[in-house]
Amino acid sequence: MQLSFGGQVIEWRGPAPYYFVPVPQDESEDIRAVAAMASYGWGVIPVEARIGGVVFETSLFPKDGGYLLPLKSAVRKPEGLSAGDQVRVEMTVRLG
Repeated sequence: MQLSFGGQVIEWRGPAPYYFVPVPQDESEDIRAVAAMASYGWGVIPVEARIGGVVFETSLFPKDGGYLLPLKSAVRKPEGLSAGDQVRVEMTVRLG
């Protein structure tokens, strides 16, 4: 399953700051439809994503009926991203 969407980088403060892009509602519904085939436990969904010139593998986190795409430093720094920035995401849900 391939998805493309725009979103805003958000920061979630905890013991250390974490950065995410929330997956929009329509795309989250599409992901939920295949979640049982894609999840390897705890509701996380493995994906390959691209933001700008950076391609990376990660897992979506379920949150409030939707999903959050985590952005590690290895993704944010090359693209110069910080909280509040708008990004375009190309993403493939890895079914498996």
